[in-house]
Amino acid sequence: MADSADSVPSVSFSSFVVSLATSAMGHLGEGPGAQMDLSMARQTVDLLALLLEKTKGNLDDEEAKLLETVLYDLRMKFLEKTGGSSA
Repeated sequence: MADSADSVPSVSFSSFVVSLATSAMGHLGEGPGAQMDLSMARQTVDLLALLLEKTKGNLDDEEAKLLETVLYDLRMKFLEKTGGSSA
């Protein structure tokens, strides 16, 4: 039996952010077989916003830009799905 740890990508801040963003998009009903759950989408967006606030000044430029961009895109998608209710 192969060691499954060999097939798992390494964890980085960027991969963590992308993972959360992917989860949020799924909760927004985006993606194959995704089920919309706006409360979970909002919670994930709020978690990313908290992460941005708590890591301010501690990220490199690339990480900060990724987090800001992902958060903006998710907020816009949330507004689209809710007809303008804020995230």
